[in-house]
Amino acid sequence: MKTESMSLAQARRVALAAQGLHAPRPDAAAPREVTLRQVQRTVDRLGLLQIDSVNVLARAHLVPLYSRLGPYDVSLLDRAAGRAPRRLVEYWAHVASYVPPETYRLLEWRQRAYRTEAWGSISGVEASHSAVVEHVRQIVTERGPVTASEVHEILEAQGMGEARGTVEWGWNWSLAKRALELLFFTGEITAARRNAAFERCYDLTERVLPPAVLAAPPVSDEDAVRRLLEIGARAHGVGTLRCFQDYFRLKGPAPRRALADLVEDGVLRPVEVRGWDETTYLHRDAALPRRAQGRALLSPFDPLVFERTRLERLFGTYYRIEIYVPAAKRVHGYYVLPFLQGDRITAKVDLKADRRAGLLRVLSAHREEHADAGTAPALAAELRLMATWLGLADVVVGPAGDLAPALAAEVGRVDAGAAG
Repeated sequence: MKTESMSLAQARRVALAAQGLHAPRPDAAAPREVTLRQVQRTVDRLGLLQIDSVNVLARAHLVPLYSRLGPYDVSLLDRAAGRAPRRLVEYWAHVASYVPPETYRLLEWRQRAYRTEAWGSISGVEASHSAVVEHVRQIVTERGPVTASEVHEILEAQGMGEARGTVEWGWNWSLAKRALELLFFTGEITAARRNAAFERCYDLTERVLPPAVLAAPPVSDEDAVRRLLEIGARAHGVGTLRCFQDYFRLKGPAPRRALADLVEDGVLRPVEVRGWDETTYLHRDAALPRRAQGRALLSPFDPLVFERTRLERLFGTYYRIEIYVPAAKRVHGYYVLPFLQGDRITAKVDLKADRRAGLLRVLSAHREEHADAGTAPALAAELRLMATWLGLADVVVGPAGDLAPALAAEVGRVDAGAAG
């Protein structure tokens, strides 16, 4: 049987449709209130939301919903993850992520394999401080939900604390935090909610997961990997094994066996994407819209841009997050968002929410190869909408980047039109 062939343009439209980014958002026609049901549908479509503590613009898990739904009340996500019955729970999926409770059960294979799946500072605490781990388990059982800082204070008061390290910036976890994260990784405890400081509030998993999910039978490792790979494939629409397995960071030979099963069952079928020199697969539920007309600013942690090689192959754009690159060596900036215009990435902007001044600052704006005369006006409108969502009064464009002059002029034109 001859393998189906697709152009890169068709593959892009499939990918955008799978991610819910192919059509104009409803807010483009008329603002409306986003409901919790719409948030849930979007998360179900994506399969997960990556969590990251960087808050220079907005927290990582908030922006992908905005990119697809437009301005929405972020407290909806707090409600979904922090109140029973929970529609989202936390676990290590792509990385730290929100996932539907049903997907949490599919990740239990990772909990069982914690000695090889968790990094050493987590898995090692079991052997080095077993008495502390047991005591932390008791604290959560008796007092949960509790934060790591609260548990740290309890341990210190009882003479069981330990000074934090001075290396590994951003990961100088206390002994209490390491013990909690071990229990989190093994599935004994999870996050009941996040507090105002964005700290996990740990509680027993049995007190957090919905009863129906807890009552479901366990899933074998093989079935779990197969179902996780299928979620990744459905969220991508079209892609390679590497694309699909990266979605939940699946490793080893199991994903390849799962892929063969999905092909045999007709869930995936091989296709040839012209210009893509790897074996590629199309999900049976994938849609191919005639055109892509959406536009969105994409977080560095958006599922569309997770797999950078895939992004480069499909959209012809080279993108790397430069947060940890020394300032003098950055190409595009600290917190850069690609701008999706139709079926192309046409710009990259380095954004900062200056909450004290009430400004959305565009620290740099760069054209991509497919930028056109409509890029600056479309991006200016998108920045204005984002500023409104973030509760910021104005957009200020700095001089850095080859798109900055045109973008500044368009932002000024938007401001002048609003004043008139």
